[in-house]
Formats: sequence, structure tokens, C-alpha cells
Amino acid sequence: MTASTTRRTTARTRIAAVGAIAVAGSLLLTACGDQTDSSSQESGSGKETKSGAPLFEKLPEKYQKSGVIKVGTNAEYAPMEFVENGKIVGVDPDLAEALGKQLGVKFEFTSGSFEGLITALNTGRHDIAMSSITDNKQRQEGLDESGKKLGKGVDFVDYFLAGTAVYTKKGNPEGINSIEDLCGKTAAVQRATTYEKALETQSKACTDAGEKAIKIQAFENDTEAQTRVKAGGAVAGVNDYPVAVDLARKADGGKAFEVVGEQVDAGPFGIAVNKDNTGLRDALKEAVDAIIADGSYQKVLDKWGAGTGAIDKAAINGGK
Repeated sequence: MTASTTRRTTARTRIAAVGAIAVAGSLLLTACGDQTDSSSQESGSGKETKSGAPLFEKLPEKYQKSGVIKVGTNAEYAPMEFVENGKIVGVDPDLAEALGKQLGVKFEFTSGSFEGLITALNTGRHDIAMSSITDNKQRQEGLDESGKKLGKGVDFVDYFLAGTAVYTKKGNPEGINSIEDLCGKTAAVQRATTYEKALETQSKACTDAGEKAIKIQAFENDTEAQTRVKAGGAVAGVNDYPVAVDLARKADGGKAFEVVGEQVDAGPFGIAVNKDNTGLRDALKEAVDAIIADGSYQKVLDKWGAGTGAIDKAAINGGK
């Protein structure tokens, strides 16, 4: 939930990974209907504790003084980030909590449309965006699908690896075994994601081979796409692999969907940071490496069944 109009952006991934949370047991998470909604929900409160935060001095002075990093997310993407009992939970928020312990600050999450995350970041509404965003050159350079310059782009701190997966109704009534089997059929997807781009790429491959194009139905959020598949209006949906696996396991007690085939085009999820904010970017990279080294990173992934997306070391702008 691959943010420019390229994914969470191209048949190239999104499992992939991760948000941010509080230090010293404090957690303040905000869920709002869109990027302009000012309402918020607190999941906890507490005093910022700098003792025991080995990377606190790595942060720019702004964050040392405020004790807060504001995070934009799209909390509709279980198990990565979603709302449960009024709180934003999942892989990214738990990873953020671990990052907060290293940095000595709280990560405050606000949920809005995935499509608007990078814009909100670059206008200063958020300090970072952490929402299973696929790191790729298009987003790094601020380009649209045709290569036209839309903005200055963002930097990414890569923390997770994910690929594209296809899911169908339970029982796979149309016999779909891969994304290639969708030629001439209807598929549902969330708009402005890398897996929407994956469908567009595959659709062109279909027509180039003399087959019919894929009828792509793109929705504002992933829940609408899932509903379309469940109702039979689309033969399949396309999503990040860990999200599709979680959906198949949990929806209607595991009776609604199934994942078909293997994940393809795995690529990194990254924490997006304004290109002018290199101090924060570099501190986040050190923090990701620190939680990988101390084991808290793997513990979070295993908790949510996302261990296949683990990386060995953080990278800056590692996406292609």
C-alpha cells in the first residue's frame, strides 16, 4: 500500500515492509480518513527517554528537541500496517517501535491515501513515509510513468524485501496460476501501486503476444479490490506477497481467498525521506542496521509471519 503513481510501483514488489513507533514504551498512533484530516488517536503516552538510546545523538537537532518523528502511512495493508481497535498496528509500527528505542524518539503515525504519501512528505506534513512503499528509481527521481519530472523525488532507507503475488477466490474457479494467465480477464488492484504497474506491464505483454489485454480495475484502497474479487467481478487480485498471504490466511477464516503461483519481481520496501533531510535519512539507516543486529528486527517479522521479507543490511536508494 510499492507515493507517486508508480507503486507500492511495477510488477516489481511490495512485501515487502515498515513504520515507526515510540521509545520507552510510548506509542502515539494516529488514524485519519485522508491526508488533510487533523483528527488523531493515541495508543499510548509517556515520557521520552533518551537514556539507553544509543543513536540519539545521530539525529538532527530538530528531532532531538521535539522527541517526535511524524510518519505518513496508509493503514489498510495488513499485516504491514492496519487499524485494529482504533490503533495502527502491524509490521511497520512494530519495527518503528524498535527503531524508536535506538533513536530515543517517538514515531507518530498518521494514515491517509497511499497515493498522497510522497506529496505530503515533500510538503512537510510528515517527516517520513513508512507504508510498504517500493523503492524504485521513478520515486527516487520524482518521475511519472512516462518519465516526466513531477517533483524532486525522495530518498529511501530500505528495510524489507517483497514481491508481487496473485490471489483468487478460494478454489481458484478460473484456474489462474500466474499473472500471465490474466490476459483477457479482469483483475482488481489498488491504484498507484507497483502491482498496478505490474498488471499494466503484463497487459502490454499480452497484446504484444496477440492476446487480449487485461481488464484492470483500480480502486482507491485494497479493501475495495478484495471485495471485487470476492464478489466475482474480477477473477483475481494482485498485491504484495506478504499481504496476499495474510489475506488468504485470515479473510473469512481462510475461506475467502488463496494465493496462486510464486511471488515475482521481489524488490525493497523503503522508508521515504525528503532529499534535503539527509541527517534523518542516515540516522534511520543506522537504526535499521542496529535492530537487525540485535535481533529485534527478525522478532517483529516472525511475529507477523513476514520473515521471508527479511534483509541482512539496510541500504539507501537500493531500488531499481
